[in-house]
Amino acid sequence: MVVPEAVPLQFRKLRVQHVQKFLVRIIGEDIQLKTSFKHEPIMVYVDSSQIEQVLINLSANARDAMPTGGMLTIETEQQTLDSAFQQAHGYGEPGQYAVVTVSDTGCGMDDETRKKIFEPFFTTKEVGKGTGLGMSIVYGIIKHHKGFISVYSEHGVGTVFRLYIPVSDSEETYRGEVASEVAPAVGTETILVAEDEPAVRTLVEAILAEYGYQVILAEDGQDCIDKYIANRDRIALILMDMIMPKKSGKEAYEEIKRLQPDIKVLYSSGYSADFIRNHGVGEESMEVIAKPVQPWELLRKIREILDR
Repeated sequence: MVVPEAVPLQFRKLRVQHVQKFLVRIIGEDIQLKTSFKHEPIMVYVDSSQIEQVLINLSANARDAMPTGGMLTIETEQQTLDSAFQQAHGYGEPGQYAVVTVSDTGCGMDDETRKKIFEPFFTTKEVGKGTGLGMSIVYGIIKHHKGFISVYSEHGVGTVFRLYIPVSDSEETYRGEVASEVAPAVGTETILVAEDEPAVRTLVEAILAEYGYQVILAEDGQDCIDKYIANRDRIALILMDMIMPKKSGKEAYEEIKRLQPDIKVLYSSGYSADFIRNHGVGEESMEVIAKPVQPWELLRKIREILDR
């Protein structure tokens, strides 16, 4: 995987607030989102799309911990960590850090679960409800940025994640916007989105609609086929989950392909394209975008496929 070039990130003004409207869609109406951003800008050197993914993953995790509603709080601040912190906790280098705290009032977890939460494929969800990759992705991204994460949780009280990312002390970090920060191009095409998880459907619809696209929603593989047949003259691209009820994404694509061999398709999956191909599920030429969805990456990929 090619890691995008890191860019200056001003936590207060850029990515945390930018992704906030998408987080509201993810958590749903029963959960209140509260934010508290440090007034002064905190400058760090990061890949901002990956930080978006961290916030989306943590918010989705919090949503699942609050099935009957609750409060999700995101705060930013700057902290100075000294050697005493390192000795007390057993991790963290002394220095200045941007700290993002993501807390919920959900069901919480016990110590055994907390210790395993960042392990790949570890999940407490029912079979078919999650890949167990979300939190390991969060851990990997923060570690890649030379940061670390602390987790505190109690049953019935909730969970608090604190993300520590070193503050940049290099003047080069403060140079202006770079290409990867330029907003994706808007579109006017109609996209059929096939996704069985309601929260993900809502999020993707919001992302696409904000950038000018018309959206048709399908909730499973068969619904995808039916919606395509009813709107085939309008649909420029299908964005579909790999694993769906009734018919998988691949099965739905095969049926639609008989009607229109050149239909453009972008799959979404919790697994990488290489993993899918190596397990005999996909083809060499298939296009796959990782879940959870990173808004700007999704928009760029869709625009890239449409413009071919």
